[in-house]
Amino acid sequence: MSIKSKVLAAAGVLTLAGGLSAAATVAASAATPQCGKGCVEVYSAKYATATSLGWVETVFRGIPVQGVPTEVRPASGSNPAEDLIIPTGAPVKVSTFYAQGMVSAAVNAHYGTEPAVQIEYAPYGHPTGLCTAVAVTAYQNEHLSLQPCSAPGTTVWIIDVKDSPATASQKPSHFPIVNGSDTDFVHPFAMTILGNPAHHRYTPIILRHLIGNPTSVPANQLWGSAFGPVS
Repeated sequence: MSIKSKVLAAAGVLTLAGGLSAAATVAASAATPQCGKGCVEVYSAKYATATSLGWVETVFRGIPVQGVPTEVRPASGSNPAEDLIIPTGAPVKVSTFYAQGMVSAAVNAHYGTEPAVQIEYAPYGHPTGLCTAVAVTAYQNEHLSLQPCSAPGTTVWIIDVKDSPATASQKPSHFPIVNGSDTDFVHPFAMTILGNPAHHRYTPIILRHLIGNPTSVPANQLWGSAFGPVS
């Protein structure tokens, strides 16, 4: 069963299990005012700057229907297709999802103490019961899409701090995001974008084997997060 609870008021950063702050300090406009501080923007580290989130996870054309893909679009404070929430309000340990039957014993054995989330589509702050996910167990080049948040494994995202390029003494601003249905624990299936989205009308988010881990993961497989309208 899905882990569902009221979205908590969030500070300006995403606080991970274990006290790690995982949001880079950027100035930007993202999430609609109606969604406000409860919204989280998941942005590509490759195109973020000190003044902009750059390109963020977005529901294709804002259509709240199972199977609709997610893509990256420029961060905007007026596009409800970018309004996403974390149903639990903040990340929880993978072991919590395991206790709810949402990830496998193998995933729990490898990532149990790592933080994880579900990411629900909530245009203008209204939850849809649909989470960004994959349709079936993770595989190479699988596209992300909206799926019922109750679906186990495929709707859970692991914040892979262990494979962040940050050193042990640093708080990672950017990190791989691994799907909770993963079956490869050497080069897990992680959120990836290919090519420069500025040069394409549509840039889907897909799963690809993580490469260069743990210290040299490429920027197109690294992500960050920020809550609400950021100024």
